[in-house]
Amino acid sequence: MGDELVVREGERIPRRPLPEFEEATSFGHAISRDGFFGTAVADKNQYGPLAMMILLLIVAGVTGLIIKLIASA
Repeated sequence: MGDELVVREGERIPRRPLPEFEEATSFGHAISRDGFFGTAVADKNQYGPLAMMILLLIVAGVTGLIIKLIASA
């Protein structure tokens, strides 16, 4: 792995090579082609950050619901 990392002039932290990336025409197209987790977690297209925010909202909502159910019991 150390051979793949590139240190640019003036930088101290090596950069990893960019992952494979394919453009999608829309968010719906990205989800249908690469899947929700492929878009959010594997960052297979330009909609990765948007899908990650939606995933964060889903996880936060489920976590809040679980906490609310435990607190009311």
